[in-house]
Amino acid sequence: MRNLTLMTDLYQLTMGYGLFKKNKHEQVVVFDLFFRRNKQITYSIAAGLEQAVEYLLGWRFDEEDIDYLRGLDLFDEEYLAYLKTMRFTGDLYAVKEGEPVFPSEPILTIKAPVLQAMFAESALLNIVNHQTLIATKAAKICRAAGDGTVMEFGLRRAQGPDAGIYGARAAIIGGCASTSNVYAAKKFGVPVSGTMAHSWVMSYESEYAAFRAYADVFPDNCLLLVDTYDTLNSGMPNAIKVFKELSAAGHRPKGVRLDSGSTPLCPNR
Repeated sequence: MRNLTLMTDLYQLTMGYGLFKKNKHEQVVVFDLFFRRNKQITYSIAAGLEQAVEYLLGWRFDEEDIDYLRGLDLFDEEYLAYLKTMRFTGDLYAVKEGEPVFPSEPILTIKAPVLQAMFAESALLNIVNHQTLIATKAAKICRAAGDGTVMEFGLRRAQGPDAGIYGARAAIIGGCASTSNVYAAKKFGVPVSGTMAHSWVMSYESEYAAFRAYADVFPDNCLLLVDTYDTLNSGMPNAIKVFKELSAAGHRPKGVRLDSGSTPLCPNR
């Protein structure tokens, strides 16, 4: 994990400076991370603990960080020297990843010197809030699916690369069986899955030709996207035709997939 030491709000550093100057920075405090009760959230699935621990153990103000903070003209050299040697020395208590949590129940608790606890707050909220949100939504979708299998395909709509990577991780914690994100699958050692896109279908002269070509390449793993043009009048009939051909050749089709409806976002025709 890259160095995220400066991933904090400036006021955490300015408050820390005040505590340092008043010699209160070593006072031990307890911070709880929890969510409040509201009408929409009845429970959540905790996630992000591994990255939270990596963040805390990875505190390192390098020379470039110190030079940047010095350039803000807010802090004296004594405080900057303290930050340069600061490491997390507190205790962390947390529920297990994937465990249900409820309003006002701590997801994690930090017992540490107050300057450290304040400094950690912003990044821990970022890490745990995002992954817990995704894990919770995934868990509720998987529960609604019953005996069905849910796959995570959130990369293209995630808010940046990190959200796509760690969102995939959280979705697996929430119960998804696999992810389409190859990087995340490799990084976390989870199953990867995927079939075809509308661009594949539209790169052939006809929908049937596209299905037939895909079946030729993946005869034992053939799942066809049927909503590029017209799901009922084109996609399904062509898929059935190809599936009959596969079955006659001794292969078992996987099924069909509906993606964007009849007007997908894809290359111009």
